[in-house]
Amino acid sequence: MAGLSSAVAQHRSRSRSASLPSSRLHTNSLQVEAKIHKLKNWEASSLSTIVPLGAETLQTGLAGLAESYSCIEELIHSPLVQQTFFYNRNGKPVEGVLDTSVGLLDMCGTVRDIFTMIKEHVQELQSALRRKGGDSSTDFSINAYICFRKKTKRDIVVKCLRTLKQMENKIVSPPQIEIDAHHYLSVVVRVLSELSTSTISILRFLLLYLSLPTMKTKPSRWSLVSKLMKGGSLASRGGQESINEVTCVDFALFSLGGHSRSSNNMVDLPMIQRKLQTLDIRIQDMEAGLVCLYRRLIQHRVSLLNILTL
Repeated sequence: MAGLSSAVAQHRSRSRSASLPSSRLHTNSLQVEAKIHKLKNWEASSLSTIVPLGAETLQTGLAGLAESYSCIEELIHSPLVQQTFFYNRNGKPVEGVLDTSVGLLDMCGTVRDIFTMIKEHVQELQSALRRKGGDSSTDFSINAYICFRKKTKRDIVVKCLRTLKQMENKIVSPPQIEIDAHHYLSVVVRVLSELSTSTISILRFLLLYLSLPTMKTKPSRWSLVSKLMKGGSLASRGGQESINEVTCVDFALFSLGGHSRSSNNMVDLPMIQRKLQTLDIRIQDMEAGLVCLYRRLIQHRVSLLNILTL
């Protein structure tokens, strides 16, 4: 990331006529670097911890990502960057930026829709428990929720994770270019590539949050995905399973749905309702964060298209 600010600084020293816009670009570049550095630290911490990512941690990542895209908007609206992008609009680096922008927009919309569906099923289950209590008539509602969760993991989440991996493999940093009038193309595309990689990472963590009980270890991000999606149990310190809000509700529902019910096992219905309420709140918060990110991605793509049609 040091390449962006240093490139701008070198250009400033070599071009007096562009000192004012270069100064603004240098300031914006430092802000972008700081935001992306913060996102990378967040990702590194998330990959190294043995504790599964909870909703609050994911909300922090989403908020940081939205802020980064706001900073990027200021950067790409610099006259120097706009001119460089326009003159190279038919080149592969610019085409790659455009393709990635639409791919991220589609994936963010898909993940947002998944969270919306989860929220609706959680709220339907809450209503069913309030109406029927803990008798056997609730089994249908519980089974419907569990079947939806399994179908989401099998048919949607796995497909989305595969698509994200393919997108990440296509993101390649542009080659180094000598500092000249087109050097901004290289450094800005590199910044956009790093931000796109961070976006993919956060979307992946959001999908894993919905998938199954997770135990974070230190393998690469995609070997971690492979291990988690096999459905095996992952033990945490002390031999106990480490779970997030979604899986906590799953375990509670098994006790209510007859899977572990017996005459000597009283179901704590208020406890289950509290867990559902907590999950509902968390899902709504992350859904709101995804809506915000989706709007930022729309704005980002529109800005790129506007530059290329000047």
